[in-house]
Parts: sequence; structure tokens; C-alpha cells
Amino acid sequence: MIYDATTRLAEAALRLRARLGGSAALRERLVMGARPARAQIWLHAASVGELTSARMIITTLAARQTLTITTNSETGRALAASWGLPARLAPLDLPGSLGRFLDAVRPRLCITVEGEFWPLRSRLLAERGVAQAMIGARMSERSAGTWARLARVIAPMLGRIAALSAQDQGSEARLLSLGLPPRALLPRLDLKLLAPAATPLAPATLGRDGVILAASTHEGEDRPVLDAFVQARATRPGLRLILAPRHPERAGDIATLIVARNLPMARRSKGADDAPEGGVLLADTLGEMGRWYDRAGLCVIGGSLADHGGHTPWEPAAHGCALLRGPHIGNFLEAFDALEAAGAARPVTADDLGRVLAGLTGDPDRSRAMGLAARAVLETRAGDPGALIARLLDLAKPPAGADMKDR
Repeated sequence: MIYDATTRLAEAALRLRARLGGSAALRERLVMGARPARAQIWLHAASVGELTSARMIITTLAARQTLTITTNSETGRALAASWGLPARLAPLDLPGSLGRFLDAVRPRLCITVEGEFWPLRSRLLAERGVAQAMIGARMSERSAGTWARLARVIAPMLGRIAALSAQDQGSEARLLSLGLPPRALLPRLDLKLLAPAATPLAPATLGRDGVILAASTHEGEDRPVLDAFVQARATRPGLRLILAPRHPERAGDIATLIVARNLPMARRSKGADDAPEGGVLLADTLGEMGRWYDRAGLCVIGGSLADHGGHTPWEPAAHGCALLRGPHIGNFLEAFDALEAAGAARPVTADDLGRVLAGLTGDPDRSRAMGLAARAVLETRAGDPGALIARLLDLAKPPAGADMKDR
């Protein structure tokens, strides 16, 4: 009751502000201008990251049902619109704004990506008979502790959810403890891994066995990578290295390091498409990392030899690369734990990288086995979205006997 009264007062003040010259974004979030079109599914994602992670689910649903997307940011709205889907800024959690939005869209299902809980939105959807679902749901320990002190707020919202797929086991357990009905649970999915898991696996070829990729390197990593390559090349003369810096503007400095080691060099920015035998392809362009993953049997993860927290192992895993990582993997600790437990990844230091490269390139069966294990871990952790998509489509169906105008 307090929240309801507060939101009504806040909405009156915001509408006055909007009329007196407020931004177009504010007017859109208050649903004061053009109304959205009708859609069977309302999907809400906070911004670009959430939208990108859920893109496979979104496009699959949009091919089967009418769908409108809302986001909290203008960049998110622009991204969804670039996919050819109706998109707008989300209505604020205010009675008039939500009412106008729902009157126009009249959805059968509302899907939230990852995790936002809005009390009024939850209640109004339930009052209108709109099914509610969450995909890739996250609940950190800290957030769970906060919500536990607001049990009378969070429990009703969770109790109204008809279907929920958590991102990880911990989030699932915390949501259940806060009041999520067990019947609402669907198999866990890590949305960010669905697109990599759908990447066609590069074929294992003799050409890949002798190619090493240093992916997304940072300053301070190129020198030890090149020294390790020189060391490995002394044992395996035909090796090739693709060095792809995170920031291509560093290419000039990296080229100087390559020349200083008397290594044959080619540059992608000058049209080269392969490393010379025993030499280096400096991949000094953007947007082509998938090409280099397909070329290489071994991938050294950038950002992990220098203290940058590491970069994602899942993209090279999608292409079946054996993975080597340095000591700095704070951004992906759990991922590397799983990959190393499966024999798909191996920790290295700048001092032993050359020896490890020589050993693995001299044992292609082992390197290939690591790459296949990496792909298997990725597919297992991503999960199969089939059951989730089927459940969401079922929730979006009109009730039996509904008039055509209500469909």
C-alpha cells in the first residue's frame, strides 16, 4: 500500500516534469507518446549485455510469436531495433505508465532476462492474467541477503513466476529459499554460452596442429609469447603463430618485437591471411577472432599472463582449441576450474610457456583431445534451450476458447 501510494505521487511529479520539457526518454518511459503495438510476448532486458546473451532465445521466440522488447537503456533499445524487432524503453514501475503500456501491448507472457524485480509490474501482470517467466536468472549471495530482509516483497513476486531458468546452481538455490515455487523451475541455462555452443566446430586438420593463437593479448604479454614461440620453434621448426592483440593500435610496437627476434612476419592489415612457416601473422584487425580460432589448434588466453583477469575461454572452446592460460584468471575462475578438471585447459607461466607449446604441438593427439574436451564442457554448461523455449511458447498461447480478437 505504501509502495502504491508512493509510486502514484512520483508519477504525478514525473509527468509534470515531462510536460515542462523533460527528455524524450522520460516521456517514453512514462508512455506519454506513441503507444507500442500489440504483442503476444513482452521481453524485458536491462541493456546490451542481457540482450546479447539472450539473442538466440529472442530470435527463436520472435519467429513463432509476436514479440516486443523493452530495455532500460537507449543503447539496448537500439540494439534490439537493429535486429528488426519492435523495441522501446521500458515503462517505469508506476501505475499509469504500466497501465498504458499493458493496455496497448496486451501480452500473454512477460519474460525478464537475468534479474529485475519490480513489485508493481509483478502485481499488475498477475491481475491481468499475464504469465511471468525469467531466463538466465541470477541471484547473488549479497542480493539474496538484502531480499531476505524484504521477504514480504520478494516472496509474492517469486510466487507469481510460472517458469524460471537459473544461470547457475547457486542462484537457483537462493531463489528457491526466497520463495520461488519448485514447480516453476526449468533446466539451468547459461545464456551467454548458448551462442558459442551453437558455433560449428572447426575440423581437426594437420594445419591446425602446428598453429598457435595468442588471443586478445595486452601490453606486457606479447614479449613472453614471442619468446615462448621462439623456444618452441627451436624444437618444432614449422610452427606458426597468430598474434591477435586486444587493441590493434599496438600493432606497430608488436611488429618491432617480432622483427627484433628475426621472425618472419605477415600482417593482416596488409592483406595477409596466414602466418609464414616458422613465423608470425600479426592479426592487427578487429572482428575476425573466429577466423583465427578456426585456424589454431592451441590458444593462449590473453589477459591472463599479465594482470587483466583473463578473457573468456568459451569462444576458443567453441572452436575446439586446446586452452592455455596464465595465472591471472580472476574474471573466469569457475570456468577454468571446470575446463581444467576436464583436461581441456592447462595453466602456464611466462617461464614454462615455451616448453608447454613445444610439448603439445609435438603431441597433436593430446592437443586435439583437449580441444574436444573444451567443446564438450561448453556444451554441457550451456545446456539445451529446447525445453525452455517450448515452455515459453506454451505460456504465450492464448487460453482455449479465446476469441480471435484476444489472440
